[in-house]
Amino acid sequence: MIQARVYEYFLGDNDCELLICEDDKEAKLCADAAEFAGIKSFCLPSLRASFGDDLRSFSSELFELSNTLSKFYKFKEKKLLISPFHTILNPLPIKKHLQEKNINFGDQLDLQEFADELLRFGYESVDIVESKGEFSFRGDIIDLFSVNEDEPYRILLFDNEVESIRYYSPSTQISTKDELESISITPFIASLNKDEFEKTMQNIKNIQTDSIVNDLNSLGFWAIDDFADYTTIYKCKFVKKIDFSDIEADVSKFSGIGIINESRKYKGLEVSLSPDFFELNRNKKIQILAKNESMFNALEISYENVEFIQSPLVVNLVSNDQIIISLNKFDKKARVKKSSLVLDELKINDYVVHEDYGIGQFLGLEKITVLGATREFVTIAYQNQDKLFLPVENLNLIDRYIALNGSVAILDRLGKASFAKLKEKVREKLFIIASKIISIAAKRELINGVVIQKDDLEYINFVQNAGFSYTRDQQNAVDDILTELSSGRVMDRLLVGDVGFGKTEVAMNAIFACVKSGYQALFFVPTTLLSSQHFKSLKDRFDGFGIEVLRLDRFSTTKEKAYVTSALQSEKPLVCVGTHALLSLKASKLGLIVIDEEHKFGVKQKEKLKEIGSNSHILSMSATPIPRSLNMALSKIKTYSTLKTPPSSRLDVRTSVKEFDEKIIKEAIMRELRRAGQVFYIHNHISDIMQTAKFLLDILPKLRILVLHSKINAKTIEEEMIKFENNEYDLLLCTSIVESGIHLPNANTMIVENANKFGIADLHQLRGRVGRSDKQAYCYFLVEDKTTISSDSLKRLVALESNSSLGSGAVLAYHDLEIRGGGNIVGEAQSGHIESIGYSLYLKMLEDEINKLLNNNDEVKRQSVDLKLSVNAYLNPDFIKEDRLRLELYRRLSKCTKSSEVFEISSEIEDRFGKIDTFTKQFLDLIMIKIFALELEYKTISNAGQNIAITTNKDEKIRLKSKSLDDDDILDEILSFLRKTLKERK
Repeated sequence: MIQARVYEYFLGDNDCELLICEDDKEAKLCADAAEFAGIKSFCLPSLRASFGDDLRSFSSELFELSNTLSKFYKFKEKKLLISPFHTILNPLPIKKHLQEKNINFGDQLDLQEFADELLRFGYESVDIVESKGEFSFRGDIIDLFSVNEDEPYRILLFDNEVESIRYYSPSTQISTKDELESISITPFIASLNKDEFEKTMQNIKNIQTDSIVNDLNSLGFWAIDDFADYTTIYKCKFVKKIDFSDIEADVSKFSGIGIINESRKYKGLEVSLSPDFFELNRNKKIQILAKNESMFNALEISYENVEFIQSPLVVNLVSNDQIIISLNKFDKKARVKKSSLVLDELKINDYVVHEDYGIGQFLGLEKITVLGATREFVTIAYQNQDKLFLPVENLNLIDRYIALNGSVAILDRLGKASFAKLKEKVREKLFIIASKIISIAAKRELINGVVIQKDDLEYINFVQNAGFSYTRDQQNAVDDILTELSSGRVMDRLLVGDVGFGKTEVAMNAIFACVKSGYQALFFVPTTLLSSQHFKSLKDRFDGFGIEVLRLDRFSTTKEKAYVTSALQSEKPLVCVGTHALLSLKASKLGLIVIDEEHKFGVKQKEKLKEIGSNSHILSMSATPIPRSLNMALSKIKTYSTLKTPPSSRLDVRTSVKEFDEKIIKEAIMRELRRAGQVFYIHNHISDIMQTAKFLLDILPKLRILVLHSKINAKTIEEEMIKFENNEYDLLLCTSIVESGIHLPNANTMIVENANKFGIADLHQLRGRVGRSDKQAYCYFLVEDKTTISSDSLKRLVALESNSSLGSGAVLAYHDLEIRGGGNIVGEAQSGHIESIGYSLYLKMLEDEINKLLNNNDEVKRQSVDLKLSVNAYLNPDFIKEDRLRLELYRRLSKCTKSSEVFEISSEIEDRFGKIDTFTKQFLDLIMIKIFALELEYKTISNAGQNIAITTNKDEKIRLKSKSLDDDDILDEILSFLRKTLKERK
């Protein structure tokens, strides 16, 4: 009805300049209706920040606010500003605050002045620019992400003159080829001169309540003196009556603002466009809105009363003589893909595992001069204060050490012998595991799978009934699964994706096709709670499609168990959800087995699963990612689908780092309870957890608290969690979230005490437990006193606070692995072996064993070559200043196996950091030498002056001589020889 009243109101005479609504969704509806009535509309985002809040948690809304207001002030004709009331509660920037900075090709830039200006705009100086409102200066290169753009700019200078301006991708950090003539930079907070900036910084000190919330980015919005109350400078109307009873802020300024009238002529319309609809409405003028003519033509209608209007708007209205219908859908906000280059970066003091020397501690990069030449090495500490200096070109030989949950790494002794023996023991066990994996896969290859095909019309109806559009990842997974089910071969597929990313919906497509083809499907889950949740989900999703959904678990009655047993034996098409209790039953017409969180089933249960599903299709689902190191090997015997994109309806979790404060805790809990939600409260000590419960009851006496921890038995935990899911409790107080796989969309506030005592991985994981619905979720990381926390802890917490996006793909995946540890990835209990050599090396060795068996090859190719060359070769710190960036590039280069990969990284380095200097070029040559030498299976390459010696894998010696003692001549001589030899061999 909102669109009807807005459209009718703006068709008539009015002087409204600011329309106030409830939220973002309502604002978009209003904007499209006003636009269709001929009024140019600008929508402000819903900014739910309160005075003094740290603004970094609201950066995306502030970017949109600045950008929208900037466009609004530029537009000179009749226009309308539409705002959710939360936003308009705050004073906002006016035209003078939004003066843009223009940069043109050929301009002269004073770098210091430009940097100061960007800081006064509210931009932040960083190492790598990935998000809006950030900039970075690196020699002659400026990276800058303006808040009015979807991609950042890269500006290339020549002696302070702008020589090139291009966009670049924040995910790859590589720039596009197209040059830009000029760009405009919109202020993030406001455009301030030096005096205004100093005054604002003084105001920030006055309102600062926190030791780390102290700059323009975090508090500037509250500290600028001449922001304006928009309700006093624009003529306002409410789109409807709004209930302010839950709003704690002063809303008295809204009291005199009127509400636009109900529509007399128009009503809202919901309709499916069947041929009957057009036939029934031949006497009305029908206007159909679509982004393009193809969408309209797809309707295949030819009525004279129907008019096509090319428009991106979404408006659906009806009157006595007119119908307006839109074929469009509201655009989802695009998420900017951030860089995934440094997700598994090594940090000082991290434990690492070296393929030959075992577990050590990473101490950082060190430049060392050997044989008169300077190279860079990675320093690794071992037992007895021994150190290994690893040449950076061989960084591929080490990886992060990941053990099992809570395991403490023990440093190895530096010496190959003891670690080699240990590896040999592990290798023997891995040979057996690899043989089993391949044997199972080979047997399945020989079996004909049941052919499951979908009825197109019925299936289209099922997909449309989902209530949302699939992400691209979901669609790809569904297509691959349905193709495999209809192939006649037995499917064995793993579907990986974080909780809430839509794995169950993908599985339901497979179940739908299976049951509709006349077969039975079993859906195995590890816990009764998950059984309950999936049963409800399937029952709701299949409602109206004639699919019977059954359930069998510990809470099933004797009568229910008897019915399930009988139904499965009767060959009746159905789906049954259940725990391991299902394993004891026989399904007479089984077509598909879906296994949720497979790694949580015991070894015996897994064997039974394989037995009952020997000729059925299997779809396993997991939130634990399969590491890249195992992907290639297992992909030869198992198929994969990965969901990396969060559903568009999911919002980022609003994250705040605060000092422990009773008021903040009370306010956070009350806000969640007011919207009928639930709260997770993490207190990590069992010994005094009941004191925390008492503290919470002191501040909120009516709070219904559930206390759970690891000393409570599993059955009780499961029963109590079901009560929590059924809203019998308001708050779950626990040492850590009891069940990582649970889906509790009603719990959308999390409070973590002593957050600085958790690792960043744990905090990522904890935060991932909220925000699983379309409600805004909040996460509070509380610390006792920020002034006493180590700077590293503080940096970690601030990073989490400012990066609250659903980057669950690679970041959470890697950390998830770190927290859950190695786990039970191939169905064998291998905890001792994983602990002794680390998860990454364990998987690498498993991959080697699988490849050896598949290729009937006993040899694993060498991973390194000993380069003893007296050449200066390293990534120059004057050129690439940050250690972590150099380390990341060293790691990527050390893993290159083709010259084309080196050329790609070389091009990227030049693009990101400028013209490549001599030392960096020589290091890239060194990597090329390593790649060619490994391909030729050479062991060492060394030189003494101009004399070069190469040792082959048969211990034969090859002698070369360079033109001169110059580094580049030595490298050229070696490269020329290697290239020539490779060419001859091919």
